[in-house]
Amino acid sequence: MKILIVGGTGFLGYHAVLVGLKRGHKLDALAIDDIELGGWYPKEVVVHIGNVFELSEEELQKLFSGFDAVVYAVGPDDRIVPPAPAYDFFHARLVVNCEKTITAARKAGVKRCVVLGSYFAYFDRLWPDKMLCQRHPYIRCRVEQAERAIAAGKDQMSVMILELPYIFGSMPGRVPLWKDVLLDRYIHSRVIFFPKGGTNMIAAEHIGEAIIGALENGEHGKRYPIGDENHSYHEMLEMMMAALGTPKKIVNVPRFMAVIAGIMIDKKHRKNGLESGLNAKYLMRGIQTHDLYFDPSDSVKALGYHRGGLKQSIIDTMKACYPEKFTE
Repeated sequence: MKILIVGGTGFLGYHAVLVGLKRGHKLDALAIDDIELGGWYPKEVVVHIGNVFELSEEELQKLFSGFDAVVYAVGPDDRIVPPAPAYDFFHARLVVNCEKTITAARKAGVKRCVVLGSYFAYFDRLWPDKMLCQRHPYIRCRVEQAERAIAAGKDQMSVMILELPYIFGSMPGRVPLWKDVLLDRYIHSRVIFFPKGGTNMIAAEHIGEAIIGALENGEHGKRYPIGDENHSYHEMLEMMMAALGTPKKIVNVPRFMAVIAGIMIDKKHRKNGLESGLNAKYLMRGIQTHDLYFDPSDSVKALGYHRGGLKQSIIDTMKACYPEKFTE
């Protein structure tokens, strides 16, 4: 296949590029000019510089002409805290621009498309009583993104949604988001206070395999929860700190205390004119203090991606976040 990856120089796009080349596909990338593409980036890949959020449908249609498949591998993800209202911010980028991109691809004759989504949409279906979609703008937009993306295919193009969990790994030239949004808060602390709960997690290279596997074998309209190992946050933090060589005491915060902390976070955001895509109060009450576990076996079988290597991917993440701690 001739594949164009929107966001092909980003974290997940890069890993999809590596897998696609290994399997004999021809790869192009659409990306903003935010990173120096040195010898580490595959020279076989043609990189088109452009911002998918700014390009018109007509411009995208022209760009997509001649391609068999497109991957929408751009965010933003839930760790971004935008100016209020959060729904407008995420809707424009995750829903409107994704639909525009898929419509342009369909009109250009592209036959297959993969959209990278969030496993929060999976849990929204699994736990309707938690009203995740109603309480969290980011989750609402991920649900709408999948609906609109599939509809934009109009039975002329197969559209598959990958619902992604916590992802570990690295790539040249970029510092993992884990550093700013989590690790910097705890790196100098003796004790880590964190909610009691857990999540599914996976190594980035297997996301790349799932993306290409979905282009090769995915079914139109299917939403595939992608993941590997289930771990408590306690275990996750232990693995992170062990990789850094700085073991710390980890204290699980009771749910009621986590909720109080969430209310304070929401209040601080409002004071600064910001709004998270995940309402912190309900995040602590209904998500972060629960086990976001699932069995990915059906998706593994359908898309043919591998499992394993999580511990090494966590080590790679830590090295990319704090390279100075790994110098000899």
